[in-house]
Amino acid sequence: MSVNRNNRRLQLVQDDPALQPFESAIQGRYDYAARREQELTDGQSLVDWANGYLYFGLHANTKQWVMREWAPNATAIYVIGDMNGWQKNETYRLHPIGNGVWEGKWKRSQMKHEQYYKLLVEWQGGAGERIPAYVQRVVQDDQTKIFAAQVWAPKPYQWQNSRPQHMKKDDLFIYECHIGMSGEEQGIASYDQFRREVLPRIQELGYNCVQIMAIQEHPYYGSFGYHVSNFFAASSRFGTPEELKALIDDAHGRGMAVIMDIVHSHAVKNEQEGIGLQDGTPYQYFHDGNRREHPAWDSLCFNYGKNEVLHFLLSNCKYWLDEYRFDGFRFDGVTSMMYLSHGLGEDFTSYNSYYNGNEDGDAICYLTLANQLIHDFLPEAITIAEDMSGMPGLAAPRKEGGMGFDYRLAMGIPDFWIKYIKEVRDEDWKAGHIFYEMTNRRQNEKTISYAESHDQALVGDKTIIFRLIDSDMYWHFEHGHDTYRVNRGIALHKMIRLVTASTAHGGYLNFMGNEFGHPEWIDFPREGNGWSYRYARRQWSLVDNPNFYYADLNRFDKDMIHLLSAEDLQPMSQPIEVLWDKEGDQVHAYRRGDMVFVFNWNGQHSFFDYGILAPEGKYQVILNTDSPQYAGFGLSDDTVEHFTMPDPVYKKDHKGWLQLYLPARSAVVLRKING
Repeated sequence: MSVNRNNRRLQLVQDDPALQPFESAIQGRYDYAARREQELTDGQSLVDWANGYLYFGLHANTKQWVMREWAPNATAIYVIGDMNGWQKNETYRLHPIGNGVWEGKWKRSQMKHEQYYKLLVEWQGGAGERIPAYVQRVVQDDQTKIFAAQVWAPKPYQWQNSRPQHMKKDDLFIYECHIGMSGEEQGIASYDQFRREVLPRIQELGYNCVQIMAIQEHPYYGSFGYHVSNFFAASSRFGTPEELKALIDDAHGRGMAVIMDIVHSHAVKNEQEGIGLQDGTPYQYFHDGNRREHPAWDSLCFNYGKNEVLHFLLSNCKYWLDEYRFDGFRFDGVTSMMYLSHGLGEDFTSYNSYYNGNEDGDAICYLTLANQLIHDFLPEAITIAEDMSGMPGLAAPRKEGGMGFDYRLAMGIPDFWIKYIKEVRDEDWKAGHIFYEMTNRRQNEKTISYAESHDQALVGDKTIIFRLIDSDMYWHFEHGHDTYRVNRGIALHKMIRLVTASTAHGGYLNFMGNEFGHPEWIDFPREGNGWSYRYARRQWSLVDNPNFYYADLNRFDKDMIHLLSAEDLQPMSQPIEVLWDKEGDQVHAYRRGDMVFVFNWNGQHSFFDYGILAPEGKYQVILNTDSPQYAGFGLSDDTVEHFTMPDPVYKKDHKGWLQLYLPARSAVVLRKING
C-alpha cells in the first residue's frame, strides 16, 4: 500500500472533525505502516512474505526432515529426544546458515511420527533445553508434567466442507467458548467431544460464529489460554491437530464461521516451555530492560520494532488461517499493546489521551499490518479488537487511516450492566440511560456488543444471573418453587440480553452457558481449590431438564437469536430510530426496519393501552419476554394484532399511536406487517 503523499485528508479525519488537531499523528501512523511494509517485503505481498511457519520448525518432505531455528546468540544447537536417547550428538546437530538461522537435515528414517524431542541450545556462558519457536505440536507428559515437542507427520487431513459464504455480516452472532471446560464431567473436554456434543447446541441456538479460547498452547491450564508458550501449536490437552481441524470442518458444514482468540499482546515467561530465553538473550523476541515484563500480567512484552518479531507474529496469523482454516481472530489485549503504559492508570476521557506520546507506534504498526495480511489472505476474514481505550480508527479500514479491524468489542457495556445491577435501585433504572449506554459508540466503526463474556464469569466476579438471583438459584430455580428474587432475575436477564443484542452495531457475543443462566462461576484447577475441576465445566443437564428455568432461558435466547438474524427481517443492518423515551415510566422504544422494540423496566407498574408513536400500520407480536414459554407470566395475548391509532399532529409523518399492554419488567418485539 502506497504512502498517502497527496494533500487529501484521510477519511478517518474527514468523518470525525474532532480528530483534525491530531491529523499529523494519524497520517504519521499511516505512513509508518507503509514504510515498514515496504521494508519487510521488498515489493512482495505480505501474504507471500509471512511464510515463517513453512520455513522454520521441523518439516518433512519425501526424502528428509529439515529443522530450522532463528537463534542469533546461539553457539551450537542440537536436537535431543527419543531418536537419540535424549543425548547430545553430532548426528542431530544444526548448523548456522546465516542471519542467525540454524539448520539441520536428516533422513526420513531418523525421525518418526509421535517421537518426542527438544532443542539443546548452547550460548556463550550457558545452555538450556528449548522447544522450537515455530513448533506445531507440543505435548505434556502426564507424570512429569514436562512439555516437549512432538514429531507430527500423519496423513494430511481431508477437508469436507468449504468456509461459510459471506461470513462478515451486520448480524454476526458469536458463541464464545472454551474447549476444556465445555463438558459436564469434572475434567478436560476434548476437541472431539466439543464437536459431537456442543456444536449441535450452538447451531440450534442460531449463532453463526464460534469463538474458541485457549487454542495456542499454554503451560498453565488456569491461565484461560492467555499465557501462551507455543504460538503455532494447538493445545494438545484437548486432542490432536486433526481433531481440531475436524471440529472446524464440522462447524463450516453447519454454516458457522470459526474464529480464535489470538494472543499477540504478550507471552508466558517460562523459558523451557516458551520463548522467553530462547537463545540465551532476554531480548530475542521481547523488549529488554524495564519494558520486558508486563507490570500487571507477569508476562513478557514483544518488541514489535524488530523485523524478526513481525515475521514471527504475522506468520502466526497466516498459519492459523491456512493450516486450520480458522476464519479470523479476536485479538486479545490490544489496549496493552497500543500504549507504553499498557493502558494502566489511563482514563481515556478525551482524544488527547490517544496522541500524547504514550502510544507504542511499533505495536500500532503491527496491528495495522496484521489486519492487512489477514484480509489479503482471506478477504472475508473476521477480526475483532479487544480494546477498552476507545482508540479512534481501530475498526476503520487502513486506506481510511485506521488499523483495519472489522469490529471492536463494546467493553463498556458489560461494565455498565455490572455497575447498574450492583449500585442502582430498580426504581431508579433510567430507560434513556440504558439506551444511551447501548448505543454510545463511533458510528463509522462496527462493534461487538455483549452483556457478559468469560471475564464476568470468573471467580472474583459474577455473572448477570448470579448478581440478580444469587443463592436462590440453588433452591428456587425449579418450576413452582420460584421466589420474587428469581422472578425478578429471570425477567431482567432476558431484557438485558434483548436490549444489548438488538441495539448491536455489527455483532453480539455470548459466552458458553450464559445464555441459559449457567449457575456459579468459572474456577480452573489450582492450588487454592484443591486442583478441582468442579467449576471448570458446563452443566448441560440443567438446561436439558424441562423442570428448571434454565430451559426457559435457553429457549428465549434461541428465539431471540433466530429472530435478530432472520434474513427476511434483517433488523441488525438497519439504523436505530428512537420512538419513545419516558423516564418517569421507565419505558423506551425504538425500531430497526420493520421491527419495534418496547421495554418497560418498571418493576412496580404495568401499563394498559400505553401509547408508542410508531410508523402507521398493522403490527404483530413476534417476541415477548413475558411469555410463559420463557418463564414469564403470560399477561398479554400475543395473538392480538395491533393497529396504530391516527393522530392529526403526526399524520404528515405517517405515524400513529401503537397502544400496548406493557407488563412490569417486560419487553415486547413487534413486526410491522403492512405498508
